[in-house]
Amino acid sequence: MTTQSPKTPKSPKATSRRGALKTLAGGVAGAASLPMWARYAQAQTSEPIKIGFQVHRTGIGAAYGRWYDRTTQAAVKLINEGGGINGRPVEIVAEDDGTDPKRGAEVVEKFATQHNCDIGFGTLFSHVVIGSAPRAGELKLPYFVVSEGTHVSSGMLNRYTLQPGITDVRSQVISMAPFITDTLGKKVTMIFPDYGFGYDHRDNLAPAIEAQGGEVVAKIAIPPSETSFTRYFPKIPRETEVVYHVMVGPGVLTFVKELGEFFGGRGPELFGFIDSLEAVAMDSPGLEFLEGSHFWEGMCRHSQPDESEHEAFYRQAVGVDERGASVSDPTDVSTYGHMFGCWETLHVVKAGMEAAGYRGPQDRAALIEAVEAMTDMPLGQAHPQGAKRFNGKTHQVFGHQYISKVEEGVLKRVHTTSIEDTMYPDEVDYTTRSF
Repeated sequence: MTTQSPKTPKSPKATSRRGALKTLAGGVAGAASLPMWARYAQAQTSEPIKIGFQVHRTGIGAAYGRWYDRTTQAAVKLINEGGGINGRPVEIVAEDDGTDPKRGAEVVEKFATQHNCDIGFGTLFSHVVIGSAPRAGELKLPYFVVSEGTHVSSGMLNRYTLQPGITDVRSQVISMAPFITDTLGKKVTMIFPDYGFGYDHRDNLAPAIEAQGGEVVAKIAIPPSETSFTRYFPKIPRETEVVYHVMVGPGVLTFVKELGEFFGGRGPELFGFIDSLEAVAMDSPGLEFLEGSHFWEGMCRHSQPDESEHEAFYRQAVGVDERGASVSDPTDVSTYGHMFGCWETLHVVKAGMEAAGYRGPQDRAALIEAVEAMTDMPLGQAHPQGAKRFNGKTHQVFGHQYISKVEEGVLKRVHTTSIEDTMYPDEVDYTTRSF
């Protein structure tokens, strides 16, 4: 990774930061070639680095939580095989937040006061992030979220909350809008979940479509706990040329099936965020109507002909086949478009801790400063989804986005944005806020 000069040059740890980040950019394979005793030689009397993993084991985020867990375990296995972090093994302390904001804040408190974790990590659903981040700030616990919500870069959270491993909705939406209006149509109806994540789509798509000469003609919010959706579809205006859909939770298969039944194959063009089909097989009965439709993907679920060696390594490490399902159970479909964020975030944490010479809670501020100093993150084993650029002021990473078209039941990538396509003006400078 490329970094700026450290902001605390008087620190005895500062001289090691750039070297540590360069080590990460080169991969972790070198350390993995050492014998096990040598990898942990300096850590024989050291406690593990404890990462509090806030995981959605239950609630509407359970499918994501299951795969976030598998990805996290695979990343930690790789990191530990490579010598851990600063010669210390990494230990995951997992707590179920039930995909609930109140429980989320309680979990963060447990990480800090009961488990003595060094950081908190992993939260996905935006309402849980928003409910948990203030407590992390109060407890001065670095909180690395894997959420996509624009709440981090908007400035509504705090200096202890960062999103360095996955892009946010605003960047995704503004980079998708030109493709939608140029390829599919200019009159768009939105269908989105009725909470923070959905509001990010609602608030950012309309101006992005309008900037391309289009119009959002309707915005239909659906409670995330809804199990049947047919009653919402008559609200779609007749002049709609494109239905833009992004749904989450256990009802997504029902949603896409009912959407197809409603239009009977004669409706508007469909542009979906892969959230509407995460953990759902593309060849599920009733999804035939998706043929020819388009999806945004954070990472292409179906292996592409030009898949990089880094993604192939990652795909094998997390136990996913070429169709994006578990290698041990083809009916267990992954949340491939999002879960890479856990892998990449943990590698950012490793790089940040090594750059800061992290020893314990007394170095939490130095860890955050080290991550804030990061900029370019090259494609590699640590970043298999693609190259990225981190903005230390907004605590948000920016990266490539992918649009795939369903052809004979296969998600085939048809467009890749540039990183520049996804960027927008800063709304906050967290580095000016005190610790």
